[in-house]
Amino acid sequence: MSLSINTNSSASVSASNLNSTNTMLQRSLQRLSSGSRIVNSYDDAGGLAVSMKMSAAIRRTDATNINLQNAQSFLKTQDGAFATATKVLTRMSELATLSQDVTKTTGDTANYQTEFTALQSQLTALGSEKFNGVALFNTSGSTSTVYTNEDSTTSTTITKANLTANSSMATAISSGTVISSVSAAQATVSSVNTALEALATMRAQNGSESSKLNFAQEMLTTNKNNLEAANGRIIDVDVASESTQLARFNILQQAGTAMLAQANQTAQSVLRLLS
Repeated sequence: MSLSINTNSSASVSASNLNSTNTMLQRSLQRLSSGSRIVNSYDDAGGLAVSMKMSAAIRRTDATNINLQNAQSFLKTQDGAFATATKVLTRMSELATLSQDVTKTTGDTANYQTEFTALQSQLTALGSEKFNGVALFNTSGSTSTVYTNEDSTTSTTITKANLTANSSMATAISSGTVISSVSAAQATVSSVNTALEALATMRAQNGSESSKLNFAQEMLTTNKNNLEAANGRIIDVDVASESTQLARFNILQQAGTAMLAQANQTAQSVLRLLS
């Protein structure tokens, strides 16, 4: 190789290699300090695109899970109203039976009737209960859709039972349902028992819908866990592997610096020829 003052190709190559090593060293430091394998989009453009979709899916899964939990709370509140209605109807049935006692006076029967009427009003009030401003019950017995996965492709429904509009329930709370006489009390016992059967069906429906939501939540949790694992394999840095690379780049940087210094000194040998 000829000796030259203006051109030092060895130093240029050494400087280029050192710059490349420094770049890789900085990337390695960024990965280890951030914990992410993809710090910049050019690190893994395809992997970043997949990770972004998975991250969005994870966030939607969390939001869907919150919706399911709120739906569960709605059903639990509705079931609480059913439980109260069951107690009220049971007491009404008890009052109707007690009023048939031959030892009871007209005044006693009237007292039973007073409580009976108050309980009828309580049942009517239960039918207008709300959860966060949303009616627990609906006179048409309508349903509401609850989406059970993050992309809203599967769903289930929750029923807003027609608590007070149900025919047997409506009869039980009708102002014409009284216990002022033995015959009226007997008819009332029958109508209240029918209402209890209808209420049992409503509560069973509530339980089945709650069970479906529980299984949907389990599936969401499983899906989220696997999405997070897959996303982690794409975006998270392998600390052991990256630490090895960092050590390698550190050595290359030191070697490159030494070789660049050596290459720069090569041109000084030309001075000996000129002296």
